[in-house]
Amino acid sequence: MAGGLAASAVIRRHVIFEVDFIYHLRAMRQAWTAAAVAGLLWTAVHGNTPDASQNPPAATSQPGRGAGPQGGAPGRQGGGQRANFPQQQRAPGDPAVIARGRALFGVHCTACHGADLRGGDQGGPNLLRSQIILTDQHGENMLPVIRDGRQGAVGTMPAFRLPEADILAIAEYIHNVMGQAGRQGRPPGWETPVELNVLVGDRAAGQRYFEKVCGRCHSPSGDLRGVAARVVDARALQDLWVSGGLSGRGGRGRGGGRGDADMSRVQVTVTPPGSAPVTGRLVRIDDFVATIVQEDGVRRTFRREGSAPKVEINDPLEPHRRLVLELADRDMHDVTAYLATLK
Repeated sequence: MAGGLAASAVIRRHVIFEVDFIYHLRAMRQAWTAAAVAGLLWTAVHGNTPDASQNPPAATSQPGRGAGPQGGAPGRQGGGQRANFPQQQRAPGDPAVIARGRALFGVHCTACHGADLRGGDQGGPNLLRSQIILTDQHGENMLPVIRDGRQGAVGTMPAFRLPEADILAIAEYIHNVMGQAGRQGRPPGWETPVELNVLVGDRAAGQRYFEKVCGRCHSPSGDLRGVAARVVDARALQDLWVSGGLSGRGGRGRGGGRGDADMSRVQVTVTPPGSAPVTGRLVRIDDFVATIVQEDGVRRTFRREGSAPKVEINDPLEPHRRLVLELADRDMHDVTAYLATLK
């Protein structure tokens, strides 16, 4: 009896202790939550208060690296975009020093780091993403590395016993390249579009091909008269005649089908069993339905089950689709060169 009472007392004390512990734990959690909320509120209120001593300089006041040898305009070369990292916010260097650094880099550094600084044949790292260079201002980081060498993750860079002026010239050249680099460490000039010259064919040969293949539907004195004056860009002219006039004007519809501009040219004749043929402009066709719009604007949809109803499609662009599969590059350039003369 006495032992049972003692055991009950011990159990009660443990229960009381656990309840008390849980109570204090909840109280501590509430206090932590309140402190966190108060901290967030303080940050929201005081973090938005302008502080003149911490305001960064305006981006437009910094001369960009991409304005050419003499600087002048902010941002990246040619694009007029805002400088997006410190290397593009440095003042442009002396063109003579940059030219000398370029020559020295070509002799001593290209084999390992590549002509575009992204790594060469001997396995050197990409300098466009090097933290040593990204945090360097006037060669203070690069000078000891070039002069004394360095053991890196991908190998050992040897020491170069060059005069300090030569090392600083190399550093200035690297900074000049970095200042013209694109986003995400891309090399300079990656945003410059490549201009392709498609007028490389034989005009006479193009005329012969046109008269043989295209002359059945088109005429240089008819629908194509002055086409080169209407379509000045040679690439657009080439796309125009190869596609039949739809390139960039509707093209392909959803799911790879015909686009709206394509559909408007397709005429369909539907002949239901025991009924008269119905002709109209194609709107939609698949294995289950055929939808057309008649000349009076009435839209009609026919259910398809196998070969019924009979559907006849007259697509004026079908020859162009077949032509794409058999057209040789030489013939394409020849015809483009010929059409470019039709002004």
